[in-house]
Amino acid sequence: MRHLLGTRELAYDDALRILDTALEFSDVANRTVPKLPTLRGVTMVNLFFEDSTRTRLSFEAAAKRLSADVMTFQVQGSSVSKGESLKDTAQTVEAMGADIIVMRHFASGAAHRLAQSGWVDAAIINAGDGTHEHPTQALLDAATLRSTFRGDPRGTNLEGLRVAIVGDIAHSRVARSNVFLLSSLGAHVTVVGPTELLPKGIEDWPVAAHHDLDAVIDEGPDALMMLRIQRERIRGEHQPASGDYVRNYSLTPARASRLPSDSIVMHPGPMNRGVEISSEVADSPRSVILQQVRHGVAIRMATLFDLWGGTS
Repeated sequence: MRHLLGTRELAYDDALRILDTALEFSDVANRTVPKLPTLRGVTMVNLFFEDSTRTRLSFEAAAKRLSADVMTFQVQGSSVSKGESLKDTAQTVEAMGADIIVMRHFASGAAHRLAQSGWVDAAIINAGDGTHEHPTQALLDAATLRSTFRGDPRGTNLEGLRVAIVGDIAHSRVARSNVFLLSSLGAHVTVVGPTELLPKGIEDWPVAAHHDLDAVIDEGPDALMMLRIQRERIRGEHQPASGDYVRNYSLTPARASRLPSDSIVMHPGPMNRGVEISSEVADSPRSVILQQVRHGVAIRMATLFDLWGGTS
């Protein structure tokens, strides 16, 4: 691969290769010295125009475990606040030696713009662009599902696995990337949320769309992925009342108790405890939220390795 911009265009074989490579990298953290020399001499730049904790630190950890040099850019205190363009910022960091640029941006399509503009020669990884996509999050979610169901015939490519994504689908780049990746890997994906939080054109997605979380739970999904309401992206739109949302869409202990015993609960973070998920469920044995974080480092190691192998 030259870039990783989204899962909608990610080839099936490329996705499986990254997932398989991540599995090989997952044991590096357990070594006495948790590093490999694989990307020695390569410089990765985190170019983040939005706040991030998990994604930014995960990419930093992944790059360092592969012995790459890491530079991190944040908008606050940078020349962007003085009006510098994306083109000038990207060309500046490349002039400083960037081989791989990991970019998070508030504008949907920004990563594609940078990758296709010819402004830089660096490999581009989309770390989240507006409400569009977040491909490495979807890959780490797929890795978590594979790991959980490894002893199950569905574990290799997720064939037949039933995954429900619940919450603010309309404004979630995580939901979009997961829908297209998990569907391509053979999972049956259902999205659940109030009408105002389901996107226009949902009928064209490879999913079943529902408004009734309780009915979906009664169908016995293998995994429930809970999403927060992204109120920072809902501007001038009708927002669901907090009380109604919690009553109808929060994963409470009572709802979780009706799931099959081997069902798992996922969340990409950050969580709003007591809103889309209760603390009791988030911290319960069926929660794989911290496993998702751990898989994130291995997936990002695999992505960096794959892209550099494709550009060197």
